[in-house]
Amino acid sequence: MHWLEVETKVKIENVPKLRKKILKIAKFEKKESRGDDYFALQKRGYPKKSFRIRDDGKKLIVNFKKHLKSLWKSGVVVKREYEFELTGGKQVGNFLELLEDFGFKEWVKKRKTTESYIYKKDKRVIIEINYVQYLGYYMEIEYKAKRSEVEKARKKILQVLKELEIDKKDIDNIGYTRRLYDKGIKDKKYFIQKK
Repeated sequence: MHWLEVETKVKIENVPKLRKKILKIAKFEKKESRGDDYFALQKRGYPKKSFRIRDDGKKLIVNFKKHLKSLWKSGVVVKREYEFELTGGKQVGNFLELLEDFGFKEWVKKRKTTESYIYKKDKRVIIEINYVQYLGYYMEIEYKAKRSEVEKARKKILQVLKELEIDKKDIDNIGYTRRLYDKGIKDKKYFIQKK
């Protein structure tokens, strides 16, 4: 089964104040750094479709998402997520060769540090404070759901926003890659290497 990612995002300025509010309603889970290399076929302009290879320091995960805009409502977006792990150096090199042969190009690199918190009232709600290099701090609230649970997930996310005293007008779901692209930041020198 492919889970639906039900989520919202908010740009944040006062991280210590927000962190204190989060700790009242959620339990700290972990902090990690992630490097995401994005690939696309399109050579010019912002690509309509892309996928990423995420390096979390332990493994490489290929991930792509389909936007389910018909389910978007109240500032909460829904995407179907697909992913698989690349294991071993030779497999990574072979996969990168395949991408190159089919014409895929690296187009942007996103680096972020994430603090994850688990909502005390529902463990399926994850609250993240993300620092994205070149973009600053954002909070994401995410719920992995089956299609039949989307409305329930949306209500939980909006409940968390309310508990954190964040107004729905502050929701900002523009993607990080779009923001990096609009700023002209590619940062390709850090792309994963063939082994």
